[in-house]
Amino acid sequence: MPRIALVTYDPGPEPSKDLDLPVLRRALEDAGARADAVCWDDAGVDWASYDLAVIRSTWDYSWRAAEFTAWAERCAKATRLANPVEVVRWNADKRYLGDLADAGVPVVPTRYVAPGTPDPSTALPTDHEYVIKPTSGAGARYAARYTPDRHETAVRHLARMHEEGLTAMIQPYMASIDTGGERALQFFAGRLLHASRKRAVLAPGIAFDADKVAHPGLEPWTPTASELAVARQALSAVPGAPDLLYARVDLVQGADGEPRVMELELVEPNLFLHLHPTSTPKVATAILTTAATP
Repeated sequence: MPRIALVTYDPGPEPSKDLDLPVLRRALEDAGARADAVCWDDAGVDWASYDLAVIRSTWDYSWRAAEFTAWAERCAKATRLANPVEVVRWNADKRYLGDLADAGVPVVPTRYVAPGTPDPSTALPTDHEYVIKPTSGAGARYAARYTPDRHETAVRHLARMHEEGLTAMIQPYMASIDTGGERALQFFAGRLLHASRKRAVLAPGIAFDADKVAHPGLEPWTPTASELAVARQALSAVPGAPDLLYARVDLVQGADGEPRVMELELVEPNLFLHLHPTSTPKVATAILTTAATP
């Protein structure tokens, strides 16, 4: 009986936000595996006792990125980790978008402003709407949308992030999100699993430290040929061409109507299995195949 660790986070007194975890766990057990939902920072877990550790919903890691990466290094020495630790290390910092751009992948234009940058306010656009968010973040944490007339508020946003040691990324706000949303293309074991569309997360005037709905208006989506091509181009540009158990490519439409990569999620993407229930057995089969592969 293969033993699978589905790695998650500790939600404390609140219920877990991972709706897919119990569904996937049942599917794996129905297929003959032992599947445990375990927290990544639980010091009592014997990772070597598992045939495979699958990072699923470690959704607090961006607050503790260095600690999480150190855990991934230890876990990978004890058992097989999916995705591989070198992928986790690379993808946990959104400066990977620069690597994708250098490889010719069409991405949303991004400027990075690290703590200690002289007069970081000069990096803020003065002629178009834009977004500020951290290079290590999830669920729109510390993200906000600005127009040029809110310059002083944006400067305070940068200062707050830099005080906490966070590098900021500045991107033009992609207006197509307001009309067509973002497309999330989910891949599992190298194949397209399903796709979804979500509506705009960032509304004008919402403070960067306000709570936000991570995936508003989520619905099934049929990707276009150009969306599939860009998603596969992004996956092929991951350094070292590693074997990826799972991946989510978030796309938006550029001003020219062509897709751009907003994010490439290779650490802990929500699978949205609750929206695509027929995908659950495919995910379970791929996990068990990976666990059984020498």
